[in-house]
Amino acid sequence: MFWVPTEMSTQVPSREAVRGRTRRFTICHKTEVMKNTLNPVWQTFSIPVRALCNGDYDRTIKVEVYDWDRDGSHDFIGEFTTSYRELARGQSQFNIYEVINPKKKMKKKKYVNSGTVTLLSFAVESECTFLDYIKGGTQINFTVAIDFTASNGNPSQSTSLHYMSPYQLNAYALALTAVGEIIQHYDSDKMFPALGFGAKLPPDGRVSHEFPLNGNQENPSCCGIDGILEAYHHSLRTVQLYGPTNFAPVVTHVARNAAAVQDGSQYSVLLIITDGVISDMAQTKEAIVNAAKLPMSIIIIGVGQAEFDAMVELDGDDVRISSRGKLAERDIVQFVPFRDYVDRTGNHVLSMARLARDVLAEIPDQLVSYMKAQGIRPRPPPAAPAHSPPQSPVRTPPASPLHTHI
Repeated sequence: MFWVPTEMSTQVPSREAVRGRTRRFTICHKTEVMKNTLNPVWQTFSIPVRALCNGDYDRTIKVEVYDWDRDGSHDFIGEFTTSYRELARGQSQFNIYEVINPKKKMKKKKYVNSGTVTLLSFAVESECTFLDYIKGGTQINFTVAIDFTASNGNPSQSTSLHYMSPYQLNAYALALTAVGEIIQHYDSDKMFPALGFGAKLPPDGRVSHEFPLNGNQENPSCCGIDGILEAYHHSLRTVQLYGPTNFAPVVTHVARNAAAVQDGSQYSVLLIITDGVISDMAQTKEAIVNAAKLPMSIIIIGVGQAEFDAMVELDGDDVRISSRGKLAERDIVQFVPFRDYVDRTGNHVLSMARLARDVLAEIPDQLVSYMKAQGIRPRPPPAAPAHSPPQSPVRTPPASPLHTHI
């Protein structure tokens, strides 16, 4: 186990204060257990430099070694201390440490040590961030898919989740606006495909699970969030709510577009807003597993009071989803129930801001995980034109965080 001090101070304490204070440590890493060996070789692990030393290269790092017991009463073998600066020397005579058990050292005059630990490798690499990719020109392609199944209720009645009140936005419009208002800033052309599923379409009443809200099969894109809302309201007046609740067609639709550009210049985000229990779970799982290897993420917002157990399963935070024995390469789904963000005081501004924050929280890490898996580094930010007028000073963002591999 690796321990670091829990208290940091920019001031140097007096000698008297140091003598009178017991240094407290916090665990920053635990290795795996090596069984049935007296000469364990632990696997390489990564840890952020900020967690290891918080930028202080001479900060004390304590390493404790235990003998594992099945009942949890692990036997303490010994410990040693080091620092980032010492570890950075890599494999050498400076990084062979005697493991000392203080109690044994006090009791036994001939005690030398309880063994030694040798550092085999040490490397530091910069960790690219979401902002690095955005600065390098990566575009977020935002697509919306809205549930038009009959379980939402008749849009002309106030009890419907699709009811268009002249005084306030319904749950669908609120969720769309909260997420879209933020994510649209990462898309330069502000043109967003908007799809519907689960409705009968005019003129023949054909059921569709992948129809353009603007009625244009060739180009389902809408101009900005206002354009999506306008197309959504138009569809409510022209289609018949029906069913069932199938996700796979819209997931596959966006996955096709994501598959067309995999060089890191584009990343697709699909927002699905739905009220019901999913009907094509097996097909949706397969579509998500296939999409997990593409530059793509899926956000699902559940509106209404239905049970959303299946959505939680798709989220994959606890158990990565699989289909036909194939595990998804990444967790690309984030699910949130809209009812958790309904502000009883009527302050929709604050509650929708919290919804947007939580819904979009996983997108940066999901984008970075795809880029890292594909070995795609951020492109350098484009240089400012020579004739650009002087800009007001801006605060320089912190450098990319470093990760240490030990």
